Amino acid sequence: MIFKRFSKEWSLHLLLVPGVLFAIVFSYIPMTGILIAFERFIPTRGIFGSPWVGWDNFRFMFANPDIKRILMNTVYIASMKIVGGLLVPITIAILLNEVRKEVFKRTVQTLVYLPHFLSWVLLGGILIDLLSPSTGMVNQLIAWLGFEPIFFLGSNTWFPITIVISDIWKEFGFSTIVYLAALTGINPSLYEAAVMDGANRWKQTWHITLPGMMPIIVLMMTLSIGNILNAGFEQIFNLYSAPVYESGDIIDTFVYRMGFEQVQYGLATAVGLLKSVISFILISLSYMMAYRFAGYRIF
Repeated sequence: MIFKRFSKEWSLHLLLVPGVLFAIVFSYIPMTGILIAFERFIPTRGIFGSPWVGWDNFRFMFANPDIKRILMNTVYIASMKIVGGLLVPITIAILLNEVRKEVFKRTVQTLVYLPHFLSWVLLGGILIDLLSPSTGMVNQLIAWLGFEPIFFLGSNTWFPITIVISDIWKEFGFSTIVYLAALTGINPSLYEAAVMDGANRWKQTWHITLPGMMPIIVLMMTLSIGNILNAGFEQIFNLYSAPVYESGDIIDTFVYRMGFEQVQYGLATAVGLLKSVISFILISLSYMMAYRFAGYRIF
């Protein structure tokens, strides 16, 4: 039965071959590097020739006094990004939905969408110039208003806030499209009935728009759980420095420093493996919740 079905659909299965090969070569074969987490890795001896140390790298990791701080920084920054990444796009989508001039609506939608396509390498340089405490445009404005300049990228108080706000600014336009698409599925007759009953715009938004968006909001919220340990390596790596390690150092930047700067490959791999295992559990949990509360499923 299976062979008969395959013989009829062989061309469709053939289309999967490039994707399967790509996953095998770039995703599954590199997973042999997990062995480094249990070794005292020596590059000249390779993965299979390095001495085996068992759980020593994990013991050293949990004994490291910085691990707790790094984990807290990761969860805090990622959580704030998730919350802001939900509230801001929802708000903007509702506001754009109220705009009746299509030209203005499309223009704003395009402008807020554009930053999504810019890399953090480029945006990092722009932000460093804009937020410079001496020559940055933002601090010049702050000084003109009579306040002291703020070291946004060099202060442990301001650095996480700057990271979260800049990430939301970059990505909220992309997420807004998802919620605008959800708004198009709301039956216009509901608004007409609400107007006949005397409901103002605020009541229409509260009782019709938000409930109509709730399925996609719940879906996006539950799927975001899997990113609780992804605080944004590329962004932080391009913006942070040693003075803000206390508040800005996350798991990914710690792994990078341990592996490439301090040449502690075993420790770096152990930390990365622990993060991957926890992320896998959270992603699985998020998909279960998405199916439970929003009826979303992949297969």
